[in-house]
Amino acid sequence: MGKTTLCYELAGVLKRHGVHVDIVKEVARLSPLPINRQTSLDAQTWILMTQVAEEIRSAVHHQVVVCDRSALDNYAYMALACGRQKAIERFVAHWMKTYDLLFKVPMSGAASADGVRDTDEFFMRSIDALVDTLLAEMRLPHEVLAPGGRSDWADVVREVVLKRPELARLF
Repeated sequence: MGKTTLCYELAGVLKRHGVHVDIVKEVARLSPLPINRQTSLDAQTWILMTQVAEEIRSAVHHQVVVCDRSALDNYAYMALACGRQKAIERFVAHWMKTYDLLFKVPMSGAASADGVRDTDEFFMRSIDALVDTLLAEMRLPHEVLAPGGRSDWADVVREVVLKRPELARLF
């Protein structure tokens, strides 16, 4: 189970509890410009702004929005490829405060080639480390899923989410 599977699992749990939920899928897959190691500032800006726009669109129509990736993830790709962009970083730090919950999904095994995802381990680990750095620098509260506990991730996420007071009023 990876991030996408975890998102669908969570959305299913919430739907079974009668919550009107939507998933914002990984928008990088829609990018008209090169991504991953071949990316550019234009490509990453498009991805980041599309992510935010999709989150806004979804939130207008749904009680809960589950995101496959956060704006912080998208910014990490930008920062690694193009250097840290202070103005955009301030925007991302501000936008991340709109998230009620944030889960850090650890790298777990090698990425499978799907025609879009970059499978270079050094690149993936660099992104993962930069996400950790940004989480700490921005002091963003988040839940860290155990690297060795992949089979338990869905249960951990379900427990954390269903305990949230703002969700209690939805049930």
